[in-house]
Amino acid sequence: MKKKAFKPVINEPPQSREPIHGRGASWSPANRFEKLHVDLTDDDVVNDNPEAEEKPRPATQYFRDATKTIVARNQSPDVGFETSINPYRGCEHGCIYCFARPTHEYLGFSAGLDFESRIMVKPDAPRLLEAELSSPKWKPQFLMMSGVTDCYQPIERKLKITRGCLQVLAKFRNPVGILTKNRLVTRDIDILSELARHRCAVVNLSVTTLDPKLQQILEPRTSAPAARLEAVAQLRATGIPVGVMVAPVIPGINDHEIPAIVAACANAGAQFAGHVLLRLPWTVAPLFEHWLDEHFPERKAKVLERLRASRGGKLYDSRWRKRQIGEGIFAEQIANIFEVASRRAGFGERPKLSTAAFCRPNEQLKLW
Repeated sequence: MKKKAFKPVINEPPQSREPIHGRGASWSPANRFEKLHVDLTDDDVVNDNPEAEEKPRPATQYFRDATKTIVARNQSPDVGFETSINPYRGCEHGCIYCFARPTHEYLGFSAGLDFESRIMVKPDAPRLLEAELSSPKWKPQFLMMSGVTDCYQPIERKLKITRGCLQVLAKFRNPVGILTKNRLVTRDIDILSELARHRCAVVNLSVTTLDPKLQQILEPRTSAPAARLEAVAQLRATGIPVGVMVAPVIPGINDHEIPAIVAACANAGAQFAGHVLLRLPWTVAPLFEHWLDEHFPERKAKVLERLRASRGGKLYDSRWRKRQIGEGIFAEQIANIFEVASRRAGFGERPKLSTAAFCRPNEQLKLW
């Protein structure tokens, strides 16, 4: 079936007049499923004194997610895994480019500011995971954490839901992979190193830029680039397989950094790497365009032109095996630069994890 093009229910310009410090998005576009929309970033709606110089910062709200299952499944040939765990829905990291933003619209929220300020948490995730792995129906297999949103976003420091899930995975010795932009992953080195002893753990740090100024506006509540490199070094020092994702690569913004990022990660101890071209599905496109207006207006035309050249004339191409890497001269150039940089760094293949050590602690030993 031919997919429908994104058409907002309400055709509106961004209501925000300036970036919000500490946030990636500065407005909340209309939910594509809702016919009624009020942008809570619009001063005329929420501020009784819109002329005041000091603007109130939007606080993050947390809501309990009463989901009854925790393991998600997919059939995508692009992502490299079939099952994943996401302890949180929405992500306070606030990366403006996040492809997961439109998933918040299924909850009745906006993909904009709502996505990074209204977070659904799954406090029962460890219990649900243990029940899943205890079932005879569970076939030991690779599980990905952060398949959609980051499992080490700021609230994890307090709630420790991800840590609880890792403790369950270590109990069963089920292989797990982690992708994160937060050095908080080093807090769980004790569990990850235990899993690694059984070839059951691999960690990927996403490193988008080495420029802290760019990081603060592109992905505002993530760990600084230097902190991520420190995390790579700490993980590798304890024997945990660790790699990096140079993602997303944004033509005209950070593509020139690829060789430096790869070299810095290799020096920190990374063993392998991957890259992904910027993806702008659904509402992410207008959000990213407005972000360019706010931060790089002089580069906007160049960035969008190169994205369209890599996406068949559109800002996004959802075809499998194309959406991650794109096509055309600019996509090929990015892939070639990344390949050469990786070869110089001595990167190898992603390590293959094993299910051989999987065990169910509650099973009774059979006497023969």
